[in-house]
Amino acid sequence: EQNPTYEKALSFAIRIVNVYNLTGEKKEFIISKQLLRCGTSVGANISEVLSAESSSDFIHKLANPKRKRMRQFIG
Repeated sequence: EQNPTYEKALSFAIRIVNVYNLTGEKKEFIISKQLLRCGTSVGANISEVLSAESSSDFIHKLANPKRKRMRQFIG
């Protein structure tokens, strides 16, 4: 069974990879690498949430990426 949210995230990730490739292999900029990491992590997060074994596990996995992002900014 296909999940529309996952399919949209996959399509988005493919577009992000294509944009990243436009920057050129020799000219890598910090912003392009960050765009690649952020744009492709969406699908990974959705996949992890969809693998939840229970409602409480679903909620825990849904909140976990937010905590990870906050740790990146706080240190």
